[in-house]
Amino acid sequence: MAFDYKKEYKEFYLPKNKPSIVDVPRMNYVAVRGKGDPNAADGDYQRAMSILYAVSFTIKMSYKGDHRIDGYFEYVVPPLEGFWWQDGVEGINYADKSGFNWVSAIRLPEFVAPDEFKWAIGEVERKKGIDCSKAEFLTVDEGLCVQMMHLGSYDDEPASVALMDAYAKESGYVLDLSDTRRHHEIYLSDPRRCAADKLKTVIRHPIRKV
Repeated sequence: MAFDYKKEYKEFYLPKNKPSIVDVPRMNYVAVRGKGDPNAADGDYQRAMSILYAVSFTIKMSYKGDHRIDGYFEYVVPPLEGFWWQDGVEGINYADKSGFNWVSAIRLPEFVAPDEFKWAIGEVERKKGIDCSKAEFLTVDEGLCVQMMHLGSYDDEPASVALMDAYAKESGYVLDLSDTRRHHEIYLSDPRRCAADKLKTVIRHPIRKV
């Protein structure tokens, strides 16, 4: 059976719909940075999706070709994630999506080293004709965070964020958003196939002890 990160690491991917504190270990990602409204048709965000999934599935299916990756194991491609911020704004202003800065990412299995990542980039560009110049091998050491499962529309996230912020404060923590620690979302539902009120999104904020 293929290894499924969501099932094996439920504390990071399947939290309850109430806030909790979690210590997130270092993880590697294939990532693309951009700016602007993620809903814009044929925008940078949509192009980033093409890159992320093409690279992720090239690595996943590598065992069927001639290239052999040391330590490879069959796995389910992890869910899409996003790190978000807006210049001059503390937290997130959901009413101004055009002002979003984002790093969209998909987790890489532990066996993917930088040289294997470069191989996958080359394969995608050669076989699919997709420009992967914006793809990067990103390591994130997230550390201590408050998180919860948000159920519903992305536009309704402020209510869950308020719960998280209050819980962190009551537990003796303060938010620690910075240039290296961002508002983080993990998307467990496909908005193209799921009603807005049924979307499942893990929301995560970095914190530190008072």
